[in-house]
Amino acid sequence: MNLRNTGIAIVILVILGVVIYQLYIPLDSKSPQVKAIEISRGMNAKGIARLLRKEKLIKNGLAFRILAKVKGVENRLQAGEYELSSSMNLSRILSRIKKGEVLAHPFTIPEGYNIRQIASVLEEKGLAEKERFIALTEDVKFVSRLGIQAKSLEGYLFPETYRVSKGMEEEEIIKLMASQFNKAVTEEDRKRAEELRFTFHETIILASIVEKETSAPEERTLISAVFHNRLKAKRPLQADPTVIYALGEAFDGDLKKEHLRIDSPYNTYRYRGLPPGPIGNPGREAIQAALYPADVNYLYFVSRNDGTHEFSSSLEEHNRAVWKYQKRQ
Repeated sequence: MNLRNTGIAIVILVILGVVIYQLYIPLDSKSPQVKAIEISRGMNAKGIARLLRKEKLIKNGLAFRILAKVKGVENRLQAGEYELSSSMNLSRILSRIKKGEVLAHPFTIPEGYNIRQIASVLEEKGLAEKERFIALTEDVKFVSRLGIQAKSLEGYLFPETYRVSKGMEEEEIIKLMASQFNKAVTEEDRKRAEELRFTFHETIILASIVEKETSAPEERTLISAVFHNRLKAKRPLQADPTVIYALGEAFDGDLKKEHLRIDSPYNTYRYRGLPPGPIGNPGREAIQAALYPADVNYLYFVSRNDGTHEFSSSLEEHNRAVWKYQKRQ
């Protein structure tokens, strides 16, 4: 073996020694740093190695690249946000990125939130772009691909606590929420809607109104009964939340009499029947209440100003309740 070949062999052995050493020995096990790093889509092994080195999570970028090459995963490293520590050895870091063990971020969607509110929650957490999220929920073709028979996904994004990773596409987040809706709703629910002579979409519309009208669980079936009774009697629902939905971001928290006169199909003071779509995304209990209203003859309700309502069967009773709880305040 000549000197040149001997030199090359020594270099190779040194490099292999460095790689093997870092396979098992982390950069810093005594006072480790834990960092969240984001690997962008399209970033190759060289770029990832540079990032890890910059963040002081590995000692040698070349060792990372060689290990990725030897393991045959250099083109299978996944984008996303990872929580990594300088106490992790090279092999463990590479394995986590190869498997896509990304950092999960929780977010909670309360019952009754509408699409714009959901989009705002996601944007605030850096998990989605608000306007893109909204546009997708109104894309008829996309909605249809999810198996939802409606013009938008309003009403069909199930309120729940989810865990998603940064970099996850808006489409995937929406699919996750719509999938949770389909899991929460049963075939029995759909059959019950038919028994009531409702389409299932109409049931979700009604459930979304029930959800917004009360925060007291024990009142949901009573609120539902009022609306069922008014629909049967061909009376306008006169539901304030539908008007608030029609006002959109123009609503400042104070519903005025002039608002009740706006010309919108969501204004249930002006137009009889259900509005054209849900006004939010109802939870399981509100959907059940819409399907199984209480067996009562109530036609009215008014707030007691404590989160509950006074229910009445006649206009005379209702006017007395309004005077007691509202006009005397």
